[in-house]
Amino acid sequence: MTKKITTILFDLDGTLIDTNELIIATYLHTLEKYYPSKYKREDVLPFMGPTLHEAFSTVDPDRVEEMVLEYRTFNLANHDALVREFEGAVETVQALFDKGYKLAIVTTKRHDTALKGLRLMNLDRYFEVIVALDHVTKVKPDPEPILNALEQLKSTPEESLMVGDNYHDILAGKNAGTSTAGVAWSIKGREYIAKYEPDYILDHMTDLLKILGE
Repeated sequence: MTKKITTILFDLDGTLIDTNELIIATYLHTLEKYYPSKYKREDVLPFMGPTLHEAFSTVDPDRVEEMVLEYRTFNLANHDALVREFEGAVETVQALFDKGYKLAIVTTKRHDTALKGLRLMNLDRYFEVIVALDHVTKVKPDPEPILNALEQLKSTPEESLMVGDNYHDILAGKNAGTSTAGVAWSIKGREYIAKYEPDYILDHMTDLLKILGE
């Protein structure tokens, strides 16, 4: 790498923890309640990444709040049963932590739900800084969440790398002036993330250590 990276910002869902099945199951459950037999698995993939309010407002702007509530209730009830670890994620984060990298989570989830996932995967001890939905006025791809995290870490965009599985993550990094890495295990596929031209594409989480020269 040309620039010395000191700071790594991670998206959470679909990047560090595998919440894909949980999210898909929750969207299908919620939509089935309001629109029986109308939505299939492939129909909810576009909802992965945006906030719940953004996703449900495309379905029915008048019922967003009740659908969000239904979603969150089912999601929390099924969280621990359906969330999985991405291979290599915990070891990679631990290696970065041990080498003194500054680490943060930048997510469109609420703080309490993000913390639940981090604790379940034993990742919470590595992240002092978590910027969640309830901490910002604008969400990714706006640079605000990233700049918020960098301010708390006392880091600059030039020394930072944003890692994520969705276009929001890559564009937020570009908008904030950080380097960007897309993960090839995005549920939408490697080609999807490549379209947004991240600086790096990770085929496995341990690739991050190679990129950083570790």
